[in-house]
Amino acid sequence: MKNIRFDNLKVAEGVYVPEIGKTYPQEGPDQSLQHPQYIANRVFDETYPYLDDSLKFRLNNWLGYCFFLYPIVFTVNRIKNGLRIRGRENLRKYRKQLKGGAITISNHCNRLDAPAVLDAVHANHRTRIPMYAPNFNTKDYWYMWAVGGIPIPEGGLQAMKLFNAAFDEFHRRGAWFHIFPEAARWDAYKPLRPFQKGAFTMAYKYNMPLLPCVITFRPRTGIYKWFGSPDEPLLTVTIGEPLFPDITNNRRDEVNRLREAAHNTMQKMAGIEENTWPVVPENE
Repeated sequence: MKNIRFDNLKVAEGVYVPEIGKTYPQEGPDQSLQHPQYIANRVFDETYPYLDDSLKFRLNNWLGYCFFLYPIVFTVNRIKNGLRIRGRENLRKYRKQLKGGAITISNHCNRLDAPAVLDAVHANHRTRIPMYAPNFNTKDYWYMWAVGGIPIPEGGLQAMKLFNAAFDEFHRRGAWFHIFPEAARWDAYKPLRPFQKGAFTMAYKYNMPLLPCVITFRPRTGIYKWFGSPDEPLLTVTIGEPLFPDITNNRRDEVNRLREAAHNTMQKMAGIEENTWPVVPENE
């Protein structure tokens, strides 16, 4: 089937574009392509503890990082997805500027892409990740909750106020945030999709640096053929140099500047010479 997003995509020589036999939409870049099974009926309104300081959460959060994420999930990612990490010199170069917290952003293209970025930046248990609320009703609930996932409220002004207040406090405590500005996960998708403005609004509000990370693909070769199907690509995370908000600038203008700068930077990092999606969603 003809797809203009791929037909018109131009990448640098040697850049791998995977073909996994999947048909991707040509419009609606933030629509979900996943169809998870919901096994619970949790409600994410003003009654949900977006800022959870309970002993139960703090214990599970620590255990989730120390005994599940680092030794198990990160190892699985290295073996199954052949994860490679590049650009850690930028963490060292900007250590002072990143000390008070940063917002990592990346393309959303694999089930284990968030752990890949967390691994790349040596994340700790204070990291917080805004997530699609309905997915907290799947079998992955404990994992998402324990690693610092915060459900984005599904509606209601009061719930959104509590969500925002929680992130105010997380920032005060020096937490790092991770956000997927493309919103929805499209597996092994090479073009960079439009960015929602949430990450950039947050960067301006908190005067936090943005740390662009790009996940690119490699063909599955060698021993990695034992751990995945031949058309399932291997992953590389590249950490770019941070982008810093100018809070003396008008908020709307600065959010747009950061969004465009991030999109352009990540496009170059991904080896894309001509992208086929705009920077800003057409329906915004």
